[in-house]
Amino acid sequence: MDIETAKSIVKPQLTNKRYEHTIRVAQTAAKLSQKFGGSKEKAELAAIFHDYAKYQPPEEMKRWILHSPQVPKDLLQFHHELWHGPVAALLMEREHGITDKDVLNAVFYHTTGRTGMTKLELIIFLADYIEPGRSFPGLDDVRQVAETDLLKAAWMASRNTIAYLLNKGNPIYPDTFYVYNDLTKRINGGNN
Repeated sequence: MDIETAKSIVKPQLTNKRYEHTIRVAQTAAKLSQKFGGSKEKAELAAIFHDYAKYQPPEEMKRWILHSPQVPKDLLQFHHELWHGPVAALLMEREHGITDKDVLNAVFYHTTGRTGMTKLELIIFLADYIEPGRSFPGLDDVRQVAETDLLKAAWMASRNTIAYLLNKGNPIYPDTFYVYNDLTKRINGGNN
């Protein structure tokens, strides 16, 4: 699917502010993919669709999750804000015929992360975090590292997200801890 078609599908599903965020994520993902040797086309497509299901009613997302063997059911025990990545991937495939597993996984895991994230998954995870419209403590440090080290920047984003959720007293989905641990090992050459 070409990017303009993807935009025309996604735009009506988002608020103007969220659509502008999506465009910035796509631009950031394209830059990261060029910098770190990924597919610019796949990065842009995944970025355009990453928040496709963001405004689906929670009950509708829950229904998709319950009826989809690909989505772990324990996700339903956590805040519905995490659900839109897996649901967007399901909708992309079922409603729009997108079957590229790299793209689908990048969208699926952008909210939680997972162990063994691929380069494209890391790019979307990071692009969503560092896009230029965002502003919060610690972000500039992650952006600076993202200029030279994809793994370390994704690790920092993961670490900051966990710290933020801990400080708020929110429960944290297990895969979010797993991605942090996995990236810690990867940036240390496989050692703790």
